[in-house]
Amino acid sequence: MAEIALKVDVDTLRGTLEGVPRLVATLAALNLHASFYFSLGPDHTGWALKRVFRPGFVQKAVRTSVLEHYGLKTLMYGVLLPAPDIGRRAGDAMRAVAAAGHETGIHCYDHVYWQDNVADRGGEWTERQVDLAAAAYRRVFGTDARSHCAAGWQVNPHLFAREDALGFDYASDTRGTHPFLPVMDGTVARCPQLPTTLPTLDEMIGRDGRSEADALAELLDLTPAGTGNHVYTLHAELEGQRLAPLFEKLLGAWLERGHRPGTMARQAAALDRTRLPRHAVRNLPVTGRSGLLAVQAEAA
Repeated sequence: MAEIALKVDVDTLRGTLEGVPRLVATLAALNLHASFYFSLGPDHTGWALKRVFRPGFVQKAVRTSVLEHYGLKTLMYGVLLPAPDIGRRAGDAMRAVAAAGHETGIHCYDHVYWQDNVADRGGEWTERQVDLAAAAYRRVFGTDARSHCAAGWQVNPHLFAREDALGFDYASDTRGTHPFLPVMDGTVARCPQLPTTLPTLDEMIGRDGRSEADALAELLDLTPAGTGNHVYTLHAELEGQRLAPLFEKLLGAWLERGHRPGTMARQAAALDRTRLPRHAVRNLPVTGRSGLLAVQAEAA
C-alpha cells in the first residue's frame, strides 16, 4: 500500500470557482481528502502568453489545449481585461474547501509573476511575494497558512529561508523522489520538502503520441501495489475540468490497488524529521514541461 498525497494546485480565478468545487465533489463521493494550494492575488494568466518564445512552451500549449482548459476570458486577464483578485473574488469558494475537511495552503500571490521572475530575484522581492500571499491567506481563512507549494516548481534560495522564518510545517516546491531538507546556493533550510514524485497528466498526454489512456496506464505503472509513498500534483484547471473523468478513473484504480490517497499534511505528520537527508536543489529540465524546474538533486 502506498500513501499518495493529492496536491491540488489552483492557478486561476476560473479554476477556483469551477474546478475546485468539482474536485471537492469527486473526492466527497469517494470519502477522500486532498490538499488545495491557492493562488491568492491577481490573476495575470494572460501574461503567460509571452512564454511563446520559451523552448517547449508552444508544444505543451498545443498538447494540453490551453484555450479549452483556461478559457478565452482567463487568457485575457492582465492583457485586455483587468486582473481579478482571486482571494477577494473567490474567498467563499476557498473557505468551502476547508469546511469540507480538506487541507489548504499557499500556492502563490500572483502565479505568472512568481513563475516568470522568482529564479532571478533577490531576498527582498521574494519575501514580499511570500508575505503578500501569507497575508491574503490570513484574510481569506482567518488563520496562518502552515504550508507552501511554489507555483510552477520555481524557487530561489530566499524562498527556503522565508519558509523557515514563517515556521511552515513543510513545503512542496520541488520535484524529486522522497522527503528531504533543501540546500541551495548556501541556504541550508529546516523546512522539509515533500517533492512531487509523479509526472502530471499534462506532462504526459499528447507527448510522443500518448493518449489519456496511455497517461493513466503510465501513472499506474509507476504506482504498483506495495510501492512507497508518492506526491501527485493535479490542477483545478485540468483534473477539475476537462480531465475530471480521467482523474476519477485514476483515483478508482489507486483505491482498487489498496493505496491511500490523502492529504500532504498526513504524509508530513509521518516524517521522522530528525533523520531527513539534505539534498541540493538544482534548476533542471523535466520531461513534458518547458523551462527549468526546481529538482531534488544530489545529497548535500
